[in-house]
Amino acid sequence: MRTATTVEASGGPDWKQTGEFVVEAEKLGLDVCWVAEAWGSDAPSALGYYAARTERMLLGSGIMQLGVRSPVATAQAAITLANLSGGRFLLGLGASGPQVIEGLHGVPFQRPLSRMRQTVEVLRQARSGEKISVPGRIPLPGSETRPMRLSARAEHPIPVYLAALSPAMLRLTGELADGWLGTSFVPEGADAYLAHLDHGLRDSGRTRADLDLCQGAEVAFAPDADALPGMLAARKTGLAFSLGGMGTADTNFYNRAYGRQGWAEVAAEVSARWQAGDRTGAAELVPDEMVLATTLIGTEAMVRERLRTWRDTGIDTVRLYPAGESLTEKLDTLGRAIELVHELD
Repeated sequence: MRTATTVEASGGPDWKQTGEFVVEAEKLGLDVCWVAEAWGSDAPSALGYYAARTERMLLGSGIMQLGVRSPVATAQAAITLANLSGGRFLLGLGASGPQVIEGLHGVPFQRPLSRMRQTVEVLRQARSGEKISVPGRIPLPGSETRPMRLSARAEHPIPVYLAALSPAMLRLTGELADGWLGTSFVPEGADAYLAHLDHGLRDSGRTRADLDLCQGAEVAFAPDADALPGMLAARKTGLAFSLGGMGTADTNFYNRAYGRQGWAEVAAEVSARWQAGDRTGAAELVPDEMVLATTLIGTEAMVRERLRTWRDTGIDTVRLYPAGESLTEKLDTLGRAIELVHELD
């Protein structure tokens, strides 16, 4: 397995520390650093900065959100970052959800599958130097304009990764993408994802070897078994937020993903409590077993065994979110996790 992490350049006093984390992570041997947008800073700006400060590791947008940029603007950013980084850029795209797209950006969250397909097609047209044309959309229907090509030329390949949780988006990922950016992952229930990815791969005449499965989770090392309950309790609030707060009451892709992996009843109860405003009560409903199933938290022996399970499930790139209060602690955790992955290989 390759190793990766995700950072978010959220501003304030963390700007400098995040930059140092990225630089030091490369020295530890990390293969890929993804940069999130969420509802914080934009990904391309931070990626350009990190590209200037690193030399070897790959850098990816994890993710750039559909609907807030035109497909051509996304292609322009991707080509620019690939050229600036000397071919080290990976384009990660995701539909996000109604809360961010409509609630923050004021853009209708509609036709995410069509938007994703069009964006990937525009990228590939732009990357190859073709004139950009999408029937019924580009050029704008009814105008007197003609298709254009970008003056910028792509000097390197630009692998496309799609963030997908729903069955339909997973099938599209298998059909179109070079990689899958997954989350909310329980290896024992992985078929809830892999069956749909395989469907898309078959439709396009491809196999799993053609798709990089990149999956992420928090990693934290317990010094002994006695310390583990407190570490699990600390993670429950974040998991409850995914189940109840990452979206609306009716549309939460994370909640549905956990439900399809065998945690439907817990996911529904946590969501209802969270939506009612009882954040503490929602976290208390998350069982220890669920935290252990979906993270890389435990003693070193436990984390090693979970990584082995991830590898045996078919994960190609493990995305590590290292725990720690300080930069040093996070890097120590990341370094230990990278060593464990290398030992497995």
